[in-house]
Amino acid sequence: MRSGVRRTGESYDRPMRLTPALAALPLLLAAAACAPADEPSASSSSGASASSASCAAANLPLKKAGTLTIGTDSPAYDPWFSKNDPANGKGFESAVAYAVADQLGFSKDEVSWVKVPFNSSYAPGAKQFDFDINQISITPARAKVVDFSDGYYSAAQGVIALKGSKAASITSLADLKDLKLGAQTGTTSLTAITDVVQPSSQPLVFDDTNQAKQALLNGQVDAILADLPTAFYITAVEIPKGTIVGQFQPETGQQEQFGMLFEKGSKLVPCVNEALAKLKTSGRLAQIEKQWLSDVVDVPVLK
Repeated sequence: MRSGVRRTGESYDRPMRLTPALAALPLLLAAAACAPADEPSASSSSGASASSASCAAANLPLKKAGTLTIGTDSPAYDPWFSKNDPANGKGFESAVAYAVADQLGFSKDEVSWVKVPFNSSYAPGAKQFDFDINQISITPARAKVVDFSDGYYSAAQGVIALKGSKAASITSLADLKDLKLGAQTGTTSLTAITDVVQPSSQPLVFDDTNQAKQALLNGQVDAILADLPTAFYITAVEIPKGTIVGQFQPETGQQEQFGMLFEKGSKLVPCVNEALAKLKTSGRLAQIEKQWLSDVVDVPVLK
């Protein structure tokens, strides 16, 4: 996505321990993706390997000495962030960012957040951040002008409709073709609609998740697409009369990955990859995922 209607986007993103209202929801399988998946090998173009000496905090090539500057969009949506405050350490991506910062040798008060609109994050050119974390899908096209870390999360695409609507009864990807679909602009959810579903009518495109949700409530669209964790949050908290009618992986045998995004040629990439590798090996990344997203969900797979 951004994976999906973030934000939703995309994507903005939505079984999750995000609020007490979600505590009773089942845990979610975090192993699929938000839109047409790309080869994991596209995750980073730096190709450099990290060393403990070069990755010491004092030696890192930072935008501001002594401070790790991290970008994300605003609003910053649940379950990726909490209460639109990336600096509180709550929500999956905020927690991951601080865990990476800790591995790199930065305390919480040595981390600074800056607002970066989703669609401009992967535009070519100089960046005001050391890395951006915002459900940004790793794609070969984007990797031509920016660098990515290794993937830190992959999520299936979820289809959200209103309970009792015609869209709520779909059972296959083919059933989606004649529906009016919508997603946030610039997201892989939108790409999933155009490239995978290939609907008979053009999808509606929204500037942000709130617009997409309102369009669903207003009947302007039959269904909207979002990464699965965001879809769960939307249907559990924001649109209780909404339902996730199915999930799918955009490309058979592939998983789309979210990666941290860097200015092209950033020498910080291998150090962040080293930090991520340690978080994966120690089990810390899995713990964060389980806390803020989920482990098991009973959502039909659309084929």
